[in-house]
Formats: sequence, structure tokens, C-alpha cells
Amino acid sequence: IIPTILFVIFSRFSIRQETRYMLLGNALLSDLIFLLFYALSAALNAAHVHLPEEACVVLLFLLAVAYCGGLFTAAAIVLDTYIAILFPLRYVAILPPSRTKKIIVLLWMCSGAFPGIFFLVLSSTHSFVPCVLEMCSIPVILLLTLNGTDAVKLCFWLSTTVIFLCLSLIFCCYAILYFKTKQSGIWASSCSRASVTFLMHNTVLFFYFFPLLALFVESFLCINVVIRLQTGIWVSLTVCSILMILPKVLFPLLYGLRYREISASLKSIVRRKHLHLVS
Repeated sequence: IIPTILFVIFSRFSIRQETRYMLLGNALLSDLIFLLFYALSAALNAAHVHLPEEACVVLLFLLAVAYCGGLFTAAAIVLDTYIAILFPLRYVAILPPSRTKKIIVLLWMCSGAFPGIFFLVLSSTHSFVPCVLEMCSIPVILLLTLNGTDAVKLCFWLSTTVIFLCLSLIFCCYAILYFKTKQSGIWASSCSRASVTFLMHNTVLFFYFFPLLALFVESFLCINVVIRLQTGIWVSLTVCSILMILPKVLFPLLYGLRYREISASLKSIVRRKHLHLVS
């Protein structure tokens, strides 16, 4: 579904000039990159292929960049919705297409900067040991962090703080939107478009941030020796293989196909093919 929606966004000039669709396309592109690299990592681990240390570091870095890109873009989509609803007359002036492109570039720069600093600290403290990197997967990052120096742990907790600040910003925006629009009547029915959209957005964002929360809790328990390291690794693998993948599966279904322009374009493509076959 993701490549199909991306094709619709990038092939239609009128669609790709709108801020919400540009942000949607960026989020779907980040998710697609993450899924491809995660599938590659899972396939290599299943085939017991041991990557060189440098290749494993690059793969883990790309996974971190793609995940941060999807996370930051999800936050940007919430801010875009907030501005569109509360400032409808000034929306085009606040977020024209040219500014949106700069914001997307900034999002990718931030997505590369946060993991980049973390991996540089890991590399400078010589925390990448070959015996640890025999299984190249996301829990390796947590394992290196828990056994790293104080500088590594400081970077880890700073990253945690930034992520939860994004989470707080998102929920504050949603709370303000709810109370500002409560008197307008769009929440009158539980099956109204606004109610369903609000529920879907919160569902996707919950599944975006809940895996991170689970990983941080598991890391805290490992640091305080409440659970064994092997148990922590199994918990991390379960979270990464199921809960981290789930929002990237739900995102194109709940966000992409719900937009009228995208669903209409997909239907027109299917209808055109059907008419061609009939003729």
C-alpha cells in the first residue's frame, strides 16, 4: 500500500503541492525505508549471517534515522492539523509548499543528527565490541547503552527526553484542538468524521510511542538489575518485531487511504484499468 500511495502523491502535481500530503509522503517514505532495512536485518539474523562491524553499525544507524524520521514527521503532521484548524485563514501563509519542503529537510537533518551523535559517542568510547554485534538488531543498541560509559548513558537519556517532549507537544496540541472545537458540534456523534479521525490519530500515535516507552522501562529495569539481561533482550526483540512494526502497518491504512483525494485517485486508477480490460 505504501508505494501505491507514494506514487499517487508524487505523480499528481495538485496533491504534492499541499502541505499535509507532503508530510504524509515523507512519513510513508520513512516507514518504507525502516521496513526494508528491518526486513533485511531480520533476514540476515534468520540466515545466521554475521555482518562486519562497520556494516552492522551502518545498518543500525539507518534504522535509527528512518524511525526518527517517521516519529518527527508524525509530530509535524499533528502540528499541521493544529494550525489548519485553529488558523484556517492564515494557514496557506504560515505553511506554503516552499516552507514545507524546508521543514521536511530540517526533519531529516534532525533525524540524522540525534542517532549520529549517539553513534559517535558509542564509537569514541569503543563500545562497539565484535562479540556483541554478532546479532545485528535494534536491541544491540540498548545492550551497548546499558554496558556503556556515563557519556553513552547521558546521550541515551537525553534522546529519551527529546522523544517524550515530542510526545507531550503532540498531546497538548490534541487537547487544545478538542477543547477549542468542542462547542462547534463536530463531536456530537461518536461516528462523526472528526471523532473517528481523532481516534485514529491517537491510535497510530499511541503505537508509535508505546514501543519506545516499553523499551525505556525495560532498560530501566535492566540497569537496576530487576530483570536479567537475557530477559531484557527477549522483551526488546518482541517489542521491536511486533509493536514497532504495527504503527507502520496502520499508518497508510488509517492516514493515507482516509484522505479523499488519495482514495479518489486510487479508485480512478483502478477504474481506468478495469475499463481498459473491458474494452
